[in-house]
Formats: sequence, C-alpha cells, structure tokens
Amino acid sequence: MKINAPALEVISNSHGSSFAYTKHAQKANLKSHLWHYHPEIELVFINGGAGKRQIGSHISYYTNGTLLLIGSNLPHCGFTNENTGNTNETVIHIKPDFLGNDFFGVPEMKRVQNILNQAKAGIAFGGETKRRIGAKIEMMENQAPLERLFALLSILDELESSVEYTVLNADGFSLGLHVQDNDRINVIFNYVKDHFQEPISVDEVSSLVSMTTPSFCRYFKKISNKTFTEFVNEYRLVHASKLLAEKPISINDVCYESGFNNFSHFSKSFKQYTGKSASQYRQEHKTIIM
Repeated sequence: MKINAPALEVISNSHGSSFAYTKHAQKANLKSHLWHYHPEIELVFINGGAGKRQIGSHISYYTNGTLLLIGSNLPHCGFTNENTGNTNETVIHIKPDFLGNDFFGVPEMKRVQNILNQAKAGIAFGGETKRRIGAKIEMMENQAPLERLFALLSILDELESSVEYTVLNADGFSLGLHVQDNDRINVIFNYVKDHFQEPISVDEVSSLVSMTTPSFCRYFKKISNKTFTEFVNEYRLVHASKLLAEKPISINDVCYESGFNNFSHFSKSFKQYTGKSASQYRQEHKTIIM
C-alpha cells in the first residue's frame, strides 16, 4: 500500500526581502491534498470562500474566508481547492529568527514575540480582526521591501492585541525534535486523509508506523491529546460539514460519503460536534451551495 511521504516544504524568501510573500489567485494554490510542514511561521489570509482547516490535530470547516497564524514545523494541509470559491489567498512565511537571534528580545518586540510563541498551537482570527488585517496583508503586495517589513511587524503586533481568535490546538499538539516523530505523524495523517471514507483499523495504522497497537494509541494520545478514533471521527464530521454546505446531495449520502456506515450514529455525532442537526447546519450554510 502506497503511503505519501512526509513533505518538508522548502521556501525561498521574496526578492530583496527577509521573508516570503506570495499572493495566489482564486484557484492557483491547490495544496489541500498535501500534508506538509516547514520551519517557517506561516501567516495566511484567504479572502472569502469556504473550506477545511487541518492544522496539527485540529480539523474544522471555515466559511467567509480565514486568517491563520501557524507555528514553526506545525504540520498542516493547504486550505483552498477548486471548490473553495475564494477571491485570492495570500501567504507569508517567516523564519523564527528572520531578523536575527536577538531582534525579538528587545522591549519593543515583546508583543510580537508573544504572538509568535502562541502560534505554535495554530491560531485562527475572526470578526473585524480578520477583515482589517486581511486587507493590510493584501496591501503588502505593492509595497517596497522595507515598507512591507514594517507592515508585517505592525500586523503581528495588532494580532497580539486581538481578542477575536481561537487557539486551534488548545489542548496541545506536540512533536518531538526527532525526524522520526514527523515521519510517523505524517504517515498517520496522510493515511486518514486518504482513507477516511473507508473503515480504518487501528491495528493497520499501527503497523504502518511500526508500532504495537497499545504503543500507537498511547503515542497518538500523547501527541494530540485525543484518541485516534476521536481524530478520525472529527475528520469525517468536518468533511460532512463541507458536503452539507457545498453539495446538493441528500443528508443520507453525506453520511456515507463521509465514512459513516450508520446514519443514526452520524446524526448523533454531528449534533454533538456542531451543536446542530445536519439539516439545521445545511439551512444555515445553504448560500454556499452552488
């Protein structure tokens, strides 16, 4: 059975800059199927549209775009695909020491250092913060390198003071410093991503990472603070949320296309996860369905 290799994304700075700034048109950054990580901290603004957020062991469905700050080496998938419907996507990558080892130690940078530390768990910003900061991020496209650097530092300072945010892996997600940990978690997450519509055996996934089932279960709980079964069910429920909002198919079909083989179990799980029935959720998001 073929398993996708872990993807260490290699990122180059923009010309004449100490960090990378990339703006993609609506359908130009199709990485939603790629599970990857990189040492750079990532700030991404998706202008409009709806899709999945898969960051660490956190999985959720966003609408009306998203603004994310993702810490160094925190694994994640891309956030847009051909069905997202976003206007554009802007991604900024900065190395933790991109301005030198001591720069963030000065008093003026204390708040910026704080938000970068918080990003280790992944942060999603909403409300007015998403709108205001998103516009500033897009304006950076036409700025000169020094002006763009000042804008980035100002944006990070503003994000630190925002109260409109959610820590995505609030209960903890940690990878050791060893390559083996990244290898294991990437194999596990890729397998779930590729097979969530089928029955998934814990024994089979354990063997893929050369661990006994009890050891694997302890390892996964330690890293993600949730059981493997909980993670798989959350993945399926978020996919169901996406289908309910985006595809005009029956709720029964949503259930089975999301990997559930029992409609009653799906209905109960979906309401526990979202606080709404599947029909209520669809009604609230019906404007997304094309």
